[in-house]
Amino acid sequence: MPRPCKRRRICAEPSCERFGPVNGSAFCRETVIMTLDEYECIRLMDQEHLTQEQCALQMKVARTTVQSIYSSAREKLADCLVHGKELCITGGNYMLCKEQRECCRKHCMGTAKDQEEGEHRTMKIGVTYENGQIFQHFGHTEQFKVYEVQDNKVVSSQVIDTNGSGHGALAGFLKEHQVETLICGGIGAGAQNALASAGIKLYGGVSGDADAAVEALLNGKLDYNPNVRCDHHGEHHEGGCKSHGCGEHTCG
Repeated sequence: MPRPCKRRRICAEPSCERFGPVNGSAFCRETVIMTLDEYECIRLMDQEHLTQEQCALQMKVARTTVQSIYSSAREKLADCLVHGKELCITGGNYMLCKEQRECCRKHCMGTAKDQEEGEHRTMKIGVTYENGQIFQHFGHTEQFKVYEVQDNKVVSSQVIDTNGSGHGALAGFLKEHQVETLICGGIGAGAQNALASAGIKLYGGVSGDADAAVEALLNGKLDYNPNVRCDHHGEHHEGGCKSHGCGEHTCG
């Protein structure tokens, strides 16, 4: 007798369940059904930028199951985009998350619902910091400015010394200080992986005034580089570590 299929955990049902073209062509009336667990996999990996391992942990399934779900979901999206079909999100073998942010943290869509219902959401944003500006080399930052945010407004901030922590240790340092989001300049792939493993969302490739960057983030107007890299060896490059003498190392 085959083992029953394990239900996949999803954080919330989508706010919009049906999408489609608007050109009125007859063939556009075909509908593709995407299940809620497929939708959740797309949300976690493409919108929240989780790895397959992190997504599997979130949904309480094996990584190979995530691979299969993700592949199926992407094929359905491609079918809709290329052939002009309607997309309907419904059904699937899933269970709704009952613990909300306690189990899913910032990836749980329930946190947005909590805000709408009037609960006060508190979070901390960290910024690599030097003299009021965003320090451009994550691995060599000597200070972070940590902002406490409630209801999308800064209620307090403090500058914290890293006490010599560098590169790989900084992700743990930020996690210990309950930082959920980081704004920085240059940062290498290794450090990005460490931040992702710690559940810290990254906004890299940012320069200028630290306070202004946090305000821009809260207003949805922060100019950042989602593909930021700082993998150089003695080069002085634009937008990275050129003013800090990075020398012969990577910034990860």
